[in-house]
Amino acid sequence: MGGFFGAVSEKNVLADVFFGTDYHSHLGTKSAGIAAFDREMGLQRDIHNIGNAPFRTKFSGVFDEIRGTAAIGTINDTDPQPLLVRSALGRYAISFVGVINNKEELIEEYIRMTHGQLGTMSGGDQNTAELVASYINLKDSFAEGIRFLQERVKGTVLVLILTENNSIIAARDKAGRLPVHIGKKEGATSVSFEDFAQEKLDYETVYELKAGEVVELFPDRMEILLPGTDEMHICSFLWSYYGYPTASYEGINVERMRYRNGEILAEHDRENGILPEADYVAGVPDSGTPHAIGYANESHLHFSRPFIKYTPTWPRSFTSPTQVERNQIAKMKQIPVNELIRDKELLFVDDSIVRGTQIRETVEFLYESGAGKVHMRSACPPIMYGCKFLNFSRSTGDMELITRNTILELEGEKGFDYLEEYSDSHTERGKRLRAKMCERLHLASLEFQTLEGLQEAIGIEQCKLCTYCWNGKE
Repeated sequence: MGGFFGAVSEKNVLADVFFGTDYHSHLGTKSAGIAAFDREMGLQRDIHNIGNAPFRTKFSGVFDEIRGTAAIGTINDTDPQPLLVRSALGRYAISFVGVINNKEELIEEYIRMTHGQLGTMSGGDQNTAELVASYINLKDSFAEGIRFLQERVKGTVLVLILTENNSIIAARDKAGRLPVHIGKKEGATSVSFEDFAQEKLDYETVYELKAGEVVELFPDRMEILLPGTDEMHICSFLWSYYGYPTASYEGINVERMRYRNGEILAEHDRENGILPEADYVAGVPDSGTPHAIGYANESHLHFSRPFIKYTPTWPRSFTSPTQVERNQIAKMKQIPVNELIRDKELLFVDDSIVRGTQIRETVEFLYESGAGKVHMRSACPPIMYGCKFLNFSRSTGDMELITRNTILELEGEKGFDYLEEYSDSHTERGKRLRAKMCERLHLASLEFQTLEGLQEAIGIEQCKLCTYCWNGKE
């Protein structure tokens, strides 16, 4: 994934951009950067790898190095950025969030069209931000170039450009899968992925870009360069997993959605006669916890925290480069509360089940700690497709998904013709999938949120939500 923050003023905005970018640390684990424009110093940039240390640590000296009345910051899982660019459109800094699935095709097309070149990183790959800038530069204006780029990209591209006009150009991706919030305070304008980041810095969120909309931000105003559309497909995982609890997208708060999602899960279990008589309901921390609170509130089962993540010294489990290291870190972080586990029947709610590796190890850890029974509920429907628009399950091939390889075990490749049936707990195939996954994960029971239940919890009509991971529909 990735996150961003930018601000433009007549005063130095570096502190706002530093803290605003830091508030997006939950969205990226690979690299981060800040670019700033100052009328005396021009464009400046600072980039660091954040794989083994948080943003604040790596950028602690940035105030001694750069300054600016306009600046953008990014945290991401892709290539180093922002990049500084000189072209016929002028000097500028650029960053993007998203995924380009036809990257090689675009590189070859660009070279054929221009007889030009693209810089190569170690290993022979091209920085995607440079490719984005190169396509934008083929047109006579930033707006035309962004639209030209977006029409050719298969995937998702959200763009931020810092200009020497003391302005920021922001473009939401054409399908609106990612959010762009505009904020305002006296003498300054901000742009942010997470609305709470700018609000914490005293900006009032005044606008949310439409799908495909392109705007230019100045200290005292916002100008629309290209209109957007209401026909969006915003990523549903923003609410169920990615988003910080205090964030809102399309006016819908993440934490409140998760409470409601858990409530709907419990309602379904009661209606289907599968609500366990568990001693405690718990969330797989951290993102599973609010879903579990909602489940406990609706089911009237006691909520508890049978194990706690020890986070003061252990990094996030997904920042490590290998799955083995991520699993080991996840295990070391889990500290049991034995009195809440031993001989207890526990129901856990997790935000999603992808490979199933960490859930399997969490369940084994609970049984090793003396649990009597462990039930599991997923706050999302069964994931049947690896994401091709963002990075949620993008690094996971379809056959690495626990649902897919379980279906293969049950029915062979023929089973892939019946993914919709396997998703539905009321069908024979759906029941077999859940029973087999219970066997593999050592669970007393397993159930998933339905697509209809997730949509109800979010509160946006399904046609405006991206649900590709579950039903393969674009």
